[in-house]
Amino acid sequence: MNIKDPAIHAAAQRLARARGVSMTEAVRQALEEALRRDRQQDEDYVARGLRLAREVREASEEPFLTDEDLYDERGLPR
Repeated sequence: MNIKDPAIHAAAQRLARARGVSMTEAVRQALEEALRRDRQQDEDYVARGLRLAREVREASEEPFLTDEDLYDERGLPR
C-alpha cells in the first residue's frame, strides 16, 4: 500500500512510534481495531432491536394477532 496523503503517512508514523511497532504493524492494528469496533456496533444495534421488540411484546396486553385473526374455523388461512 502506498499512502500518498502526507498527513495520513505522518499519523501512521506517530502511531508506530507510540506503539513501538513498524508502520505496517501500526496500520494493521488500527484497521483491526476499527473493524472490531464496527462489528461490535453492529452487534449492539441488533441487541438493542431485539430488546426493543421484547419490550414491545411484553408491554402489549393482548397478542397483535390471534389464531382467530389468521385462520378460519377449519384452520385454513383467512
